[in-house]
Amino acid sequence: MRIAHLADVHLGFRQFARLDPGGVNQREADVAEAWRRAVDALIEERPDAVLIAGDLFHSVRPTNRAIIEAFTGLRRLREALPAAPVVLIAGNHDTPRSVEAGSILKLMGALRVEVVDDAPRRLRFPELDLSVLAVPHAALLGERHRDEWRRDPRSRYNVLTTHPELPGLFPEGVTDYGGARVDLADLGGAGGGAFDYVALGHYHIVHLAAPGIWYSGSLEYTSPNIWGEWKTEDRAEPLRVEQREWGEWREERRRNLTKGFLVADLDAGSVSRVNLEPRRRMYDLDRLDASGMTAAELDAAIQARVAELPFVLDGAVVRLVVQEVPRALAQALDHEALRALRAKALHFHLDLRRPEPHRRVVGIGGFGGSGRQPLADLVADYLGRRPLDADLDRERLVALGRGYLERVERDLIEGGAPGGGGGGGGAGAGAGG
Repeated sequence: MRIAHLADVHLGFRQFARLDPGGVNQREADVAEAWRRAVDALIEERPDAVLIAGDLFHSVRPTNRAIIEAFTGLRRLREALPAAPVVLIAGNHDTPRSVEAGSILKLMGALRVEVVDDAPRRLRFPELDLSVLAVPHAALLGERHRDEWRRDPRSRYNVLTTHPELPGLFPEGVTDYGGARVDLADLGGAGGGAFDYVALGHYHIVHLAAPGIWYSGSLEYTSPNIWGEWKTEDRAEPLRVEQREWGEWREERRRNLTKGFLVADLDAGSVSRVNLEPRRRMYDLDRLDASGMTAAELDAAIQARVAELPFVLDGAVVRLVVQEVPRALAQALDHEALRALRAKALHFHLDLRRPEPHRRVVGIGGFGGSGRQPLADLVADYLGRRPLDADLDRERLVALGRGYLERVERDLIEGGAPGGGGGGGGAGAGAGG
């Protein structure tokens, strides 16, 4: 018995203000291509059943193009593998906030796809001697009945699929918008004999949570902050909990992972990875410290860093963090040269970070060095996770929000009047291109 397990397709995801030759947002086109390649690979693998563990779509109301991509891919899958059941559960992104809104996922039922989008359902496939307990995101938000999450004695093979956020994978206080926290014990004792396999969605990096309990990871980079500073290795001191961000790209690079899906062999008790390397190149360059640099020196250092890329910049998504950049230095940079870099890349994010004026920290509730998270960081975290209209540049919005608050806090600490000075957007504002 071989079960294919994928999740977090996020069809309809849009990012950056670039269009492909057909007028489609380039990142939306990238995600659609990843889905088509995944369907090709599933057909080639020919599993006995396919589980899609949530977030087929990036939003509750996906675009017509995203709906067509999902429907076409699932139709191809059903035609090529008519005997293999396909189970699709709703994740947090494609779950309506109210029952009245309805779910677009039900449309996929016309293709003989088993769609579970509200309450838990146990699906039995007698011809495979298989029982699948499908628990969608909505079922994780209400009262949970753990005693119902147990093995079906009528079937030889038992599988659980759900879309939870397990503690420890995200830093405390940092969660994807609308995620539902679930303890490992809530999975009905999975890994200890309750189920032969547990197929999870929501965490975008392939991950073995416990014996027999797997996150398949996503098919493309679609999280709010693909870089982050979570589990990075390039800092002299560990990050405080409130400073940590989920860094999908860095964690995958550290573990030599890529995107794709899983195939679980329930008879052999083994799990294999089907790798689907994203076509779009992404890279987070080593950071620069601009302390004591002139504008010309920093310009040269930026160009040197970009020259270190292991591939050409054209069409890539690249970030470069530069620390200790006063406003005057940022304004004196060669912006024509920076525009040239942005023109080559799909997205070149030059993240300029201002020096700290004092060691005192402004936290919620007033001033002082209490160690509480700065208000600017709280706002940046919120803006980095909240849903946005597809045509809004999230990185630009986060930079502006952080910059405005840091400017006010700096003026207050240094005794100035809030809102004085020029109209800049703070550290990194406008650097996203």
